[in-house]
Amino acid sequence: MTPRETLRSLVLLVLGWATLLSLATGEAGAQTPLKTEFVVGGLDQPVYAVAAPGDESRLYVVEQPGRIRVVDLSVSPALVRPVPFLDITDRVVDAGNEQGLLGLAFHPDFQVNGLFFLNYTGSGGATRVARFDRRGADPERADPSSEAVLLTITQPQPNHNAGWLAFSPLDGFLYIATGDGGGAGDVGSGHTAGIGNSQDLTSNLLGKMLRIDVDATTGPGGLYGVPASNPFVGSASDDEIWSYGLRNPWRNAFDRETGDLYIADVGQNLWEEVDFQPASSAGGENWGWRCREGAHPYSGGGSCASETFVDPIYEYAHGGSPFRCSLTGGEVYRGCAVPDLRGTYFLADYCSRQIWSLRMANGVATAIFDRTAELSPPGGGSFNSITSFGLDARGEVYIVVSDGDLYRVVPDGVESACAPSEPAVPALPGWSVGVMGLLIVSFGAVSLRAVGRRHR
Repeated sequence: MTPRETLRSLVLLVLGWATLLSLATGEAGAQTPLKTEFVVGGLDQPVYAVAAPGDESRLYVVEQPGRIRVVDLSVSPALVRPVPFLDITDRVVDAGNEQGLLGLAFHPDFQVNGLFFLNYTGSGGATRVARFDRRGADPERADPSSEAVLLTITQPQPNHNAGWLAFSPLDGFLYIATGDGGGAGDVGSGHTAGIGNSQDLTSNLLGKMLRIDVDATTGPGGLYGVPASNPFVGSASDDEIWSYGLRNPWRNAFDRETGDLYIADVGQNLWEEVDFQPASSAGGENWGWRCREGAHPYSGGGSCASETFVDPIYEYAHGGSPFRCSLTGGEVYRGCAVPDLRGTYFLADYCSRQIWSLRMANGVATAIFDRTAELSPPGGGSFNSITSFGLDARGEVYIVVSDGDLYRVVPDGVESACAPSEPAVPALPGWSVGVMGLLIVSFGAVSLRAVGRRHR
């Protein structure tokens, strides 16, 4: 067992204690009434919002044409900085509705090394996973010439590019979601005959969740490494594959406190699904596409009798009024403003503009609430299509709307429980924090603030 894998086992043990204690102290479904507050507007096709580790004063918003904007949260009202953090519109292809700059992940040691990673469609519509560097120590300017492309994945059609990527709070590896290559039904040119790309484990990174080590250089091209504990290492499959059977996972999320992974997979014609991978997983799950859509057999899936699938924790059918058709995955609330909301996962439907929340208990989705009316925009009415959710450094949840607006979920009529913000503190380099890290006891619950070098 490697030092990082030993660390992960210790983290899981500690998190298990924390979960038991949180249940014992009554951390159940949220009772505090909620609302949304307007943060900023004027963004250009925003598709994601994320904070750099430890930085409570800024939020970085991904704009699909190829820019990353900085939202200054340290002033009231918040404002969008006039100069983008990064502009790579010169190399981003966004001709198709699902193409463009789609994902952003900051290295866990960003405050020290300045590295961050993007997922975008480039020349020929291919997916690129690339590393960039900021300019010196400036948290609001990056260097567009610093790009190093780690992965290039050919896309047969322009849709189903997925685009999410994020670092696990447990093992520090970079997880990358890919769609099935586009079109419909995972069939046709560029799709593996008989089974489709998503079920093909041989030389096919489409329809998968990938896991790589960006701090290693032993992988293809010498720009990343493949963790030895990846489930298909040493087989005929691609070593980078962590799990498979995905169609178009649009916005996924790690629970930053437990390390659990939520995967929001957009369906074909009938069903939308949320998949759940517990932090204890060793990978290798088959989420079902194209054999299944949600938990239901897919009519064009072919012969899948020998496969074992993992059921979604939540699914809903297309149709209804308002019309539901496309899932937008969300985030797990781990903020301080609403303590009884902690551990709640938010999701939405792009077409109907509905918003739901749920909580996981013993592997089962519980406390499923329709929060559409509660979280309607200030002044009434409804949001335009919700493209994403986001989290700031404190774990507060934001709603990203297609018309360029950004909103924050806040308590309604109840004072926020947050303490005043503190300036960002640079992370310590290397493994200097120590293997066991620091446990901080707050409000009767245990939270993991720092374990080894991987902390948020």
